[in-house]
Amino acid sequence: ENISDFSLNITDCTQVVVPEEVFFTVAAAGILENLLILIAVVRNKNLHLPMYFFICSLAISDMLGSLYKTLENIFIILCKMGYLTRHGDFEKKLDDAMDSIFILSLLGSIFSLLAIAADRYITIFYALRYHNIMTLRRALVILAIIWAFCAGSSVAIALFSYEAATVIPFTILFPLMMFFILCLYVHMFLLARSHARKIASLPSSTVHHRTNMKGAITLTIFLGVFLCCWAPFVLHILLARFCPHNPYCACYMSIFHVNGTLIMCNAIINPMIFAFRSPELRSTFKKMFYCSR
Repeated sequence: ENISDFSLNITDCTQVVVPEEVFFTVAAAGILENLLILIAVVRNKNLHLPMYFFICSLAISDMLGSLYKTLENIFIILCKMGYLTRHGDFEKKLDDAMDSIFILSLLGSIFSLLAIAADRYITIFYALRYHNIMTLRRALVILAIIWAFCAGSSVAIALFSYEAATVIPFTILFPLMMFFILCLYVHMFLLARSHARKIASLPSSTVHHRTNMKGAITLTIFLGVFLCCWAPFVLHILLARFCPHNPYCACYMSIFHVNGTLIMCNAIINPMIFAFRSPELRSTFKKMFYCSR
């Protein structure tokens, strides 16, 4: 709807449409994969650690992203069939609810990645005091604060999304948080070697350091995937708000469905990274599948 008739008339770019069957298939796969992550962590007591709780928070955010696109497509199908109108009061409230789910998914992903990055930082540079600094109780308190803030922010942004004062802080938050996480990772990798030398004389410190660096590399992969999948959609929001009539902006917004599919692909890729990089999760999945058989 953000691309007006005027903007369509001044650009030669045609709307790229992704089949609804693809949307539902990708969304269902993302929800099921992340649900498996949650079940694996709940069932395996060895995974009841702050790091895996933060991973569960990221999995919940991915599930919400897939759920948002699923509900949005159902809404569009019902509008096409004539059961719903695009400008009714009920439809407006339904649209606001779906927008709040989308914003909750985005903010939840950003702050979950930030929590995971901070956890990896403490693990690498404060390894001997990690269990005193990052206790299970503190991790749960951090997650409660994160989701309370994200829930309140998502409702406020969805209700006042037509205000530039609301859109601008929301869109600025994305690059700022990503820049902060990137700085944290750069600092980790730059100081990792010097830190390793200081603890080299400790028993099994080399193995412990390699394990922590493997976790940092894994989360770097998460960050790269997140940027590739979410950044195009955030750019779409900016262009739709500030230059909807510009032909170049309208041309980019013609791939709206592709950007939405990328968000759902993020929900599919993350669990695969979990399963590939974590031996504990792989063994838990094997036990789950063998028991089901």
